[in-house]
Amino acid sequence: MNVSYTTDRLNLMILQPSQADMILDFYERNRSFLEPYEPLRNSKFYTYKYQHSNATCEYNAFFKRSYMRYWLFTKENTSLPVGTVCFSDFKRGAFRSCMVGYKLDKDNCHKGYMHEALSFLLPLVCKDYRMHRIEAMVMPDNIPSIKLLEKLGFEQEGYLRSFAQINGKWEDHYLYTYFEASPD
Repeated sequence: MNVSYTTDRLNLMILQPSQADMILDFYERNRSFLEPYEPLRNSKFYTYKYQHSNATCEYNAFFKRSYMRYWLFTKENTSLPVGTVCFSDFKRGAFRSCMVGYKLDKDNCHKGYMHEALSFLLPLVCKDYRMHRIEAMVMPDNIPSIKLLEKLGFEQEGYLRSFAQINGKWEDHYLYTYFEASPD
């Protein structure tokens, strides 16, 4: 996997710790928009120091092939992230699976950016990481995310009760799975 890719309308980039100001700005701009779908964040999360430290961990994990977060930028503005796609929880051996998570900037929903990014990244992760299965968990009331997953070919496999603590409350989630044949 490369640290950056280009699609029709987007630049997808693994950000370096020195770019933590962009990450912090994204989370500050979208704080109230993302809160209903995220774990509770303490006040340190919204600091440059925290985001720089986290970006350092994520950057190093990318090169260890254990975690990757691509930040989405429009080709017109490469200093303002419009979203992020994260692949985590890589399992090798007989499982060959991982999880995907994503979020968009509140002002950039319903423009097809996430579909474009995931359409590009999903097959790439399957090929380069030899993944057979990519899982996504989504809250039942997050209809736009459910529609996105289904449009991308994810299949609903199950219902996870009290799966994750989101915004201070244990929430149920649907389990969606994307399959792609990967080399043996």
